[in-house]
Amino acid sequence: MQKISPHLWFDKEARAAAELYVAAFGGDSAVTSSTPLSDTPSGDVEVVSFRLLGYDFLSISAGPLFKFNPSISFFVNFDPSQRTDAREALDALWDKLIEGGTALMPLGKYPFSEHYGWVQDKFGVSWQLILTNPAGEPRPMIVPSLLFTQSSCGQAEEAMKLYTSAFANARMGNLVRYGAGQAPDKEGTVMFGDFMLNGQWFAAMDSAQAHDFSFNEAVSLVVQCQDQAEIDHFWNTLAADPEAGQCGWIKDKFGVSWQIVPMQLGELMRGTAERRKRVTQAFLKMKKFDIAALQRAADNT
Repeated sequence: MQKISPHLWFDKEARAAAELYVAAFGGDSAVTSSTPLSDTPSGDVEVVSFRLLGYDFLSISAGPLFKFNPSISFFVNFDPSQRTDAREALDALWDKLIEGGTALMPLGKYPFSEHYGWVQDKFGVSWQLILTNPAGEPRPMIVPSLLFTQSSCGQAEEAMKLYTSAFANARMGNLVRYGAGQAPDKEGTVMFGDFMLNGQWFAAMDSAQAHDFSFNEAVSLVVQCQDQAEIDHFWNTLAADPEAGQCGWIKDKFGVSWQIVPMQLGELMRGTAERRKRVTQAFLKMKKFDIAALQRAADNT
């Protein structure tokens, strides 16, 4: 099971978005589950899980509370050493994602890549499609990327150090800093960096440009925990204010949202609609998830 999965909050479009992405990415991609939940603070919602090229995403249709922005995007790496049609495959995916969407950086040649483009699709989710350098250390096809803007600008390196200290099998990867004369970005801050958490790669960048967005709950990172001790660890390590969390959600000191959940939650939610409702009502009352209490709700004891 993937330890950390991006979670996308849609108004009503989770299923439609998942189906579009699965068709666009192809390969090892599929909608893997769909679960209705009733009587939540957002009313009746639908939780949709999907896989793109072997990488797992979670999503929910739960109303217009949060809007997507480019603060968290997804690199899609096309490596010419891994596939001879890398450039053509990149272009084909771009054509599907740009339909109804917006080019944040047009598809073309850049100093860091022979072929790259940044697109915000018609649902608002951001994707960075890049033809990678075959000479570099290999990276997976999909890598979530965090863009530190506004009050969090200049904190990307500190964030990477916090995250790699919190997770096992974690390390820093590439780190490229801004140099002198690259104002408004401050010399020494992170132009691009990447890091591994539990064997999964993530990217981070600082940007002092005049962005009108920063991290919000539209994209969060779900951490699947084996037991209560692991839930306690991540809750206390990542939360800027552990008492401010709700329903397993926390925000770290940089504004990034995390969901700290037991990996047993999916199993506890299986079964009858009444069982799902009992478990749902139990966790809606929680701040940090209590696995034993969720099990009692599932068993109706």
